[in-house]
Amino acid sequence: MASKPKSQGLFDGKILATAAIDALRKLDPRALAKNPVIFVTEAVSLMVTLFFVRDLVTGNGSAMFSGQIAAWLWFTVLFANFAEAVAEGRGKAQADALRRTRSDTRAKRYLDPENLSGVVEGVNALDLRLGDIVLVEAGDIIPGDGDIVEGVASVNESAITGESAPVIREAGGDRSAVTGGTTVLSDFIKVKITSAPGSTFIDRMIALVEGAERQKTPNELALSILLSGLTIIFLIVCVTLWPLAKYSGADLSATVLIALLVCLIPTTIGGLLSAIGIAGMDRLVRFNVIATSGRAVEAAGDVDTLLLDKTGTITFGNRMATELLPVDGVSAEALAAAALASSLADETPEGRSIVALAKGDFGLAEPKFDMAKTTVIPFSAQTRISGLNVGGRSIRKGAIDSILRYLKLPIEKTPLEFRQSVERVAMSGGTPLAVADDDRLMGVIHLKDVVKPGIKERFAAMRAMGIRTVMVTGDNPVTAAAIASEAGVDDFLAEATPEDKLAFIRKEQFGGRLIAMCGDGTNDAPALAQADVGVAMQTGTQAAREAGNMVDLDSNPTKLIEIVEIGKQLLMTRGSLTTFSIANDVAKYFAILPAMFVVTYPALGALNVMRLASSQSAILSAVIFNALIIIALIPLALKGVAYRPVGAAALLRRNLLIYGLGGLILPFIGIKAIDLVVAALHLA
Repeated sequence: MASKPKSQGLFDGKILATAAIDALRKLDPRALAKNPVIFVTEAVSLMVTLFFVRDLVTGNGSAMFSGQIAAWLWFTVLFANFAEAVAEGRGKAQADALRRTRSDTRAKRYLDPENLSGVVEGVNALDLRLGDIVLVEAGDIIPGDGDIVEGVASVNESAITGESAPVIREAGGDRSAVTGGTTVLSDFIKVKITSAPGSTFIDRMIALVEGAERQKTPNELALSILLSGLTIIFLIVCVTLWPLAKYSGADLSATVLIALLVCLIPTTIGGLLSAIGIAGMDRLVRFNVIATSGRAVEAAGDVDTLLLDKTGTITFGNRMATELLPVDGVSAEALAAAALASSLADETPEGRSIVALAKGDFGLAEPKFDMAKTTVIPFSAQTRISGLNVGGRSIRKGAIDSILRYLKLPIEKTPLEFRQSVERVAMSGGTPLAVADDDRLMGVIHLKDVVKPGIKERFAAMRAMGIRTVMVTGDNPVTAAAIASEAGVDDFLAEATPEDKLAFIRKEQFGGRLIAMCGDGTNDAPALAQADVGVAMQTGTQAAREAGNMVDLDSNPTKLIEIVEIGKQLLMTRGSLTTFSIANDVAKYFAILPAMFVVTYPALGALNVMRLASSQSAILSAVIFNALIIIALIPLALKGVAYRPVGAAALLRRNLLIYGLGGLILPFIGIKAIDLVVAALHLA
């Protein structure tokens, strides 16, 4: 596994310093246009600033008042920008830390393409050009798309195709093409690079990723409409107060009306949205998940369909030996001993898993042979056989057709139980291997995709949360069905190409569903980019990690349960603070207006329950409270409202009781306290 990138602190010093500068840059109206509340606040802040300059120049006695109002309004805008800048800076820092964990693919390029037995040089894969020839040995990553000009090898293409079983690639014929990013498991090949920069398979994936668009969540749309609607409503209210004041003779300046507008529009939730996003991303980090988008954390709370790539996500990635099936007359221990001996020279993951099975389940020790009398037959992609010749005894293990060809034995002449075992393994989606000792068939080794432990129970928990799980794989339907049943997913999509996955997600999204995608391969990159929540496994390819908006450092697909819970907590926190913000605005409306018009309409004195000092003091106190309440609520926004799986009705009652009632009461207390200070200091 790649090393875990160092997590940034919630308020890292470098992030804060950068955010302070970015907060000023975000004063650009084009940057604020996406947040209607803060955009309006900036616009009116500029207007009040101009009024302040006018009052200074003309010597108007209102200069001190308009100056204070302008300062507090700019503070509100800058703090909202600063919170957003911190959120963005944190996401960028985490993404940069993750990218630093990768190591660029190196290639062994022949200095003279005409002399393939000559000298090779180490170069970066990005420096390869069309026509270059490279040497790729066992364990190496193929550095680019190309054709094999010499050699034969077993290649693991799971990171690209999603198919977990290794494939044979050799020079000549229709199996000579190889794809950059795949891994050679055995032998070596010499590859001629056939794709110019910008036209490789990886580039095609990137094009699909760039063409993908993330849809807005229903909650995002609803909140955007709500905030815009409230802003328009209170803008109309404040505009209509102007002719009313003129008609009644009330002293209501433009500065007062603007300050009233800012107090009434939902600036509280507008300024806290980014802080809530920071909190969600930070809580994900504690679960070893890095989010590069706060919006993705929010979307996770509404996810109802989860797509999971099979290879490396649901399963461990390489097929492993799980069962030995001896023929009649052969004990399981004897078959295990022969399988162990014949696999000692097989360095593929499958070969090592056979050795582990024989040692672990049967307690066998690695046999000691007289090397002077022993000939080792290493695994070869050409023969698909490995084994030993020991003192006249020949032990072999390999693909069914290869072993039968080696024994010169037709399949119909093999023991019935051998044929039944082969058929059973194949029908279950596994890969059967045969073991022979001299000219005798010993039995069958069952290679299968191993499902990660505990994953079925976790999928059941997701089902209880209302999340439908769908496995996507490049495997055939038989293998896919077997793995889907064992893993406990609700549905599966077999023989899926990158385009198929992308089309499936778009179809589901068109039907109003929010989709999460877990994957680790380059072939998953387009789907990860299109999904509302794209969770890439840290053990996956760089293309997958860059396409997703989350990276799971533990490569555990069931981590989505924690991700969904954090997303729901984020939504609950935002809902609670939105309730508080709206109640706050209503309370400020009824707290301020009586104080503003009590001189003109003495009857309103009965409603002036706070007995504010003056109309200017009431407005200034409300503006100060409006700015300070954002700071006061930051701890709650960061900590979050505790997630409880309760019904919508119970949640609504709780929100109205705590945050609705609290939002109504707190402004009366806070504005009165500030008014006392303002009056004592003669600030208004």
